[in-house]
Amino acid sequence: MAQTSGQMIERIGAMQDFKLYRELHWEGSFEEYLQVVRERPQVTRNAYQRLFDMIISFGTEEYIDNKKKLTRYNFFKDELNGGANAIYGLDIPLMRLVHVLKAAAEGYGPEKRVILLHGPVGSSKSTIARLLKQGTEYYSRSPDGALYSFDWVNLGGTELAGKEADRFPSPMNEEPLRLIPPEWRARAIEELGLSNDQFRVRVDGDLDPASRFIFKNLMTKYEGDWGKMISHHIRVRRLVLSEKDRVGIGTFQPKDEKNQDSTELTGDINYRKIAEYGSDSDPRAFNFDGEFNIANRGIVEFVEMLKLDVAFLYDLLGASQEKKIKPKKFAQTDIDEVILGHTNEAEYRKLLNNEFMEALRDRTIKIDIPYITKLNEEIKIYEKDFGVQKVKGKHIAPHTLEVAAMWAVMTRLEDPKKHNLSLIQKMKLYDGKVLPGYTQDTVKELRKEAKREGMEGISPRYVQDKISNALVNDTGEGTINPFMVMNELDKGLRHHSLITNDEQRKRFQEIIGLVKREYEEIVKNEVQRAISADEDAIAKLAANYIDNIKAFTLKEKVKNRYTGQDEEPDERLMRSIEEKIDIAENRKDDFRREIMNFIGALAVEGKKFQWSTNDRLRRALELKLFEDQKDSIKLKTLVSAVVDKDTQEKIDIIKARLIKNFGYNEVSATDVLNYVASIFARGDAKE
Repeated sequence: MAQTSGQMIERIGAMQDFKLYRELHWEGSFEEYLQVVRERPQVTRNAYQRLFDMIISFGTEEYIDNKKKLTRYNFFKDELNGGANAIYGLDIPLMRLVHVLKAAAEGYGPEKRVILLHGPVGSSKSTIARLLKQGTEYYSRSPDGALYSFDWVNLGGTELAGKEADRFPSPMNEEPLRLIPPEWRARAIEELGLSNDQFRVRVDGDLDPASRFIFKNLMTKYEGDWGKMISHHIRVRRLVLSEKDRVGIGTFQPKDEKNQDSTELTGDINYRKIAEYGSDSDPRAFNFDGEFNIANRGIVEFVEMLKLDVAFLYDLLGASQEKKIKPKKFAQTDIDEVILGHTNEAEYRKLLNNEFMEALRDRTIKIDIPYITKLNEEIKIYEKDFGVQKVKGKHIAPHTLEVAAMWAVMTRLEDPKKHNLSLIQKMKLYDGKVLPGYTQDTVKELRKEAKREGMEGISPRYVQDKISNALVNDTGEGTINPFMVMNELDKGLRHHSLITNDEQRKRFQEIIGLVKREYEEIVKNEVQRAISADEDAIAKLAANYIDNIKAFTLKEKVKNRYTGQDEEPDERLMRSIEEKIDIAENRKDDFRREIMNFIGALAVEGKKFQWSTNDRLRRALELKLFEDQKDSIKLKTLVSAVVDKDTQEKIDIIKARLIKNFGYNEVSATDVLNYVASIFARGDAKE
């Protein structure tokens, strides 16, 4: 049924949240605002307090990693954008950042510093800054993050806002309590009971030059009657921070050095208004639109901060240490904002060697943002961009993203100096895997001896580009596999702009070789599991093994299921299974007792033993069954042109299991079976 345009507009209009709109556009008298402060003193928080509270408002999770208690801040999962800018694997650097913000919120000193995120290219520095700005904007729209500013009103006839204007908004969106003169501000806050047990109201600083000018003139008009002046001429309004509207959130990006001008930070004279106000030193003829001005009450981001011209340095030093800026021709002006910068390795090294920048170094809190060194966290980055939902119409074979992440992580790791470890083993230990002979203390020691780990290596961007290349260069089967991606990674190294020497290029290529060998082990294991995934056969083998080790540990005999005769435990069967997981002859008794104790513990809890619940036993049974079935399936005949009907049926069953249990499709399952068959064929040839 056709709808008129009016009806459609009404339907769209009905989607609006009027209640929220009214809340965000609240306006009231100064008296009403004081009542708001009395009920919720948190509305007067400074920028650092608000930013810290915003992060905490999303909740936290605590977990133990290598005997160390860590906190994960949910805010950095980027729930606001459905995880589009989520940060992975950087919990420790983010904890350091939040600790600095907490100390600044408490007034312990960091609020007088520039927070500098420092790390290699593509390590999430810009993403962290973007998240903090978005979070600040979102929080200002929520009831918990509400903050307020004011307008001068009823100025018609006074010409204080110009010849015809009646209203003059606070040009830097200042806290309304700054209207109370500093001389009696603390006493007023105390006597009015604006603070409570949860939050103590404290407002520092004075009004901006334009508001001071209007304030002084109105006080003269009202012969010093502050109360009368405020009642007649102040309207308090809800303040919503917005980067797009340049309210409370600023971003400064250095441009060509010849074109840089400090007025971009602190504002400039409005020459059109000089004729109206008669002087270029009249604060109303000044545009308070520099990044420091507009970011008041919120946050200012300095992109590639250390590319700033030295002329900007003085503004930055005053803004950080004194919390003041110096607009042209006016007195120093108070600001309340978080100053956040980020820079890469090369620029930071220049800073260390530049004696003119010593004052900036002294006023900077540097937080290292390294590359991820945990495999599982790195994989999440690529799953976010190339997950099932993201790459429609294409199939990414299992382990494709894993091998790309494996290579990226290993380029960032330093070769182990001791412990007789390979680079692959080190990567696995960092990822939380348990390796025989190594403990959590080993991991702590490895991390301590590698001070710059994560600050060098390959960025996730390079890997993302090469995965994209593999998807685009797909030959038409609609499937990409690990080898396609590894080939792209390898090819790209020849022209990688950030690889500065052949030695580094050679090392990265050698790591691709390591990854290929690891992938070979992974798929061999997977095909073995698919072959031995006959649940009935494995359950029978498990039952047989348990019967034998039970008789062995209790020094009893086993009843033969076929003959009904009592026989000695089948040592040959037990050892054939145990050897698959490297249980030595002198350790077999311990292993058998361990399994019996495991079964006994389950029985006490009223639970029945399942062979699949004990990981080591499951692996041993699968390998034993694989060995028993390997020859009957003749997997290696896949590499030949002729496959008999019986073998083909068995291969189809294995392929179906790979598709159902491991995430392959028809093409990738066939490819991986052919590949593993060729490995076994090579093995047979070597023998």
